[in-house]
Amino acid sequence: MTLTLNNRSQNKESSLTQALRQIQQLNSKIQELEQQHQDYVQKQQNLIAAIAEICVSPMQEIQALRILIYRGEAACRQYLRSVLVKQRKNS
Repeated sequence: MTLTLNNRSQNKESSLTQALRQIQQLNSKIQELEQQHQDYVQKQQNLIAAIAEICVSPMQEIQALRILIYRGEAACRQYLRSVLVKQRKNS
């Protein structure tokens, strides 16, 4: 009888230990994802500031923002580089 109670107690403790470990892993993953999100938001804010600085016309700004929204950061940076190249050629 005592052996059975000890086994049950150990099983419960093992399950609780497992659950605690899983909670800790999930918390670590949440923190990692929150940091990635903060990094992403910061990149987007920097890119929007660059759009405002580089683009000389409202149409260029609109185009850059559309590219950012629909095609992503890399495509937007490529567009901004092409705008800079055109500006240098015109100077």
